[in-house]
Amino acid sequence: MQIEDAVILETRPAWEGAYITWFHAPSLSRGVEPGQFVMVHCSRERTDPMFARAFSYYRAEGERFALCYAVVGRGTRWLSEQPPGTPVRAYGPLGRGFRLPAAPSNLLLIGGGVGIAPLVETAWQAVAAGHHVVAMMGARSAAHLLPASEWPREVEYVVVTEDGSAGPRGFVTAHLGSYQAWANRIYACGPNAMFQSLADTLRGNGRRQSPEILMEENMPCGWGMCYGCAIFTRHGVRLCCKDGPRFNLFDVF
Repeated sequence: MQIEDAVILETRPAWEGAYITWFHAPSLSRGVEPGQFVMVHCSRERTDPMFARAFSYYRAEGERFALCYAVVGRGTRWLSEQPPGTPVRAYGPLGRGFRLPAAPSNLLLIGGGVGIAPLVETAWQAVAAGHHVVAMMGARSAAHLLPASEWPREVEYVVVTEDGSAGPRGFVTAHLGSYQAWANRIYACGPNAMFQSLADTLRGNGRRQSPEILMEENMPCGWGMCYGCAIFTRHGVRLCCKDGPRFNLFDVF
C-alpha cells in the first residue's frame, strides 16, 4: 500500500449524476489489478467527511489513474467540484482483484450502475492479454449509461435499461441470453439485488464458470482494522476490504 497526494488532472461527466476524475499519482497507479480499490479523502482538511472513501480503480495507466463515481453525498460532491491541480490524499492499491485466465478466453463482464467502474480497467487489461470480452451494463435509463467510447474497441458493449430507452427493457441479468454459453468466465460488480438475480440465473446452467464478483460495502479503513465491511459467506464472516472485494458469487449468494 502506498500513500500519496494525488493531484487532480481533470474531471468530466460519465453519465447523468456521475463523473470520471483523473489523478496524477505514480505510486498509486503502478501494479493495479482489475477490481482493486483506492481510499480517497474527499475533503481538503481530511476531517469532514472524517473517513476516506473507497473507490474502485476505473483506469490505471502510467503515472495516472481514474475513478468513476456517482455523486451520492457531500464527499463525492466535493470531489466532483475540485479544479485541476487540487491535491487529494489517497492510499492504495488495496484488496484482492479479479483473476484473469492465463490462456485467451471468452470473458463476460456485467455491471449494474456505478458497478460498471472496475469493469472498464478489467476490460482494458483483458484485451491486452488476448481475451475476448463482452461487457454488459444495466442502468435506469439511457441518460445513466457509460458511453461506448470508454471501452476498448475490441469489446462488444451491450446495454440494458429499466425503462427501455436504450437496449432491451428490464434488468441486465434477465438479458444474458447466449452470452451465458459463450463465456468461459464471468465477472460482475453492482448492487446485492443484482448479484442475487445473477446467482439465480447462473446456478442452474450446468457450466463451471466460477463467477467472480466485487462486493460493495462501506469500508471506513480499507485494510481490515475497523471490521465495518464484514459480510457473511459460506466460509464464515469475511472482510470485504481485506478478504475481498473479490468473492466467488456462489460463496455469498
